[in-house]
Amino acid sequence: MSSTFGQSLKLSIFGQSHGAAIGMTLDGIPAGLPVDFDRLQAFLNRRAPGQNDYSTPRKEADLPEFPAGIVDGFTCGAPIAALIRNTNTRSGDYSDLRDRPRPGHADYTAAVKYGGFQDVAGGGHFSGRLTAPLCIAGGLCLQWLEKQGISVFAHILQIGSVRDQAFDPLNPDPERIHTPFPVLDPEKGAAMQAEISTARSDGDSIGGIVECAITGLPVGLGDPMFDGVENRIASIVFGIPAVKGVDFGSGFDAACLRGSQNNDGYLMKDGKVSLLSNHAGGILGGISNGAPVIFRSAIKPTPSISRTQHTVSLSKGTDCTLNVQGRHDPCIVPRAVPVVEAAAALAVFDLCLGSHHI
Repeated sequence: MSSTFGQSLKLSIFGQSHGAAIGMTLDGIPAGLPVDFDRLQAFLNRRAPGQNDYSTPRKEADLPEFPAGIVDGFTCGAPIAALIRNTNTRSGDYSDLRDRPRPGHADYTAAVKYGGFQDVAGGGHFSGRLTAPLCIAGGLCLQWLEKQGISVFAHILQIGSVRDQAFDPLNPDPERIHTPFPVLDPEKGAAMQAEISTARSDGDSIGGIVECAITGLPVGLGDPMFDGVENRIASIVFGIPAVKGVDFGSGFDAACLRGSQNNDGYLMKDGKVSLLSNHAGGILGGISNGAPVIFRSAIKPTPSISRTQHTVSLSKGTDCTLNVQGRHDPCIVPRAVPVVEAAAALAVFDLCLGSHHI
């Protein structure tokens, strides 16, 4: 399994959804960086399960332990190690899935690739549970980036057919994000929650889109052709279970525009080169251009639903049906918002380390 990320930093994530613990190691971090544990815990709490009606009822405290790499509230230059102990598992809910794979999940592909030795309980290493250690690493990077004047923040842009306002491409404002349901327009947020409730009542699930903004990046981060800012961000965001698409700036909408509409004109402002628009999403040629980086992540509906679905018995070689048991999110999107922020922060911090901006 390839469960590592990074060039100047090295993130490695370990564990399974129902194992004794999940965790991460983060190597390549300079010594002397401060760590605010209370702020990190508040960030992890945004992703933690079992806090509201639109997430799984599985409750986990998600309290990280740091056996290495942080001393007296500062990084010490050694690899940082962190783990979260799993305390609320019901592995029996997954016993049938070794033979009857869930549609839309990795049960079948994992069975073929790993010859039946994969951990099926809770989805094993394929579970969204593994985004908790990702958020530990990303939550730390968010704190360190802010010391450099770089901010990463996201909101729910869409759930089902309900769409929130988009960020202002040139001036995205984190203060406009309402909490705890992170949207810009609270009326749209209420309508989104109603969509989730309807899906849950139908024994179904629903997907959506997370929009993320990164502000304060210096001009010149990233390299062509395969090491651009888009490449680095997309590679880790696609590591989030359920992400099926990532686009930057105008994204696929640019296919409907003319060059005269899509090009971002330049002007001088306060003695610096600035932009009249931001269709490029803050990136040209893979290199940051000084405008906010804006991107969106498409999140598929949760594959584990209680409605009857068609599947097969791998042992018998016959068709059959499946009603998934267990505790699952009717919509992954709200809990995915901090995960997207964490992933983006890791990519940007790695870029900054490689360019000696930190």
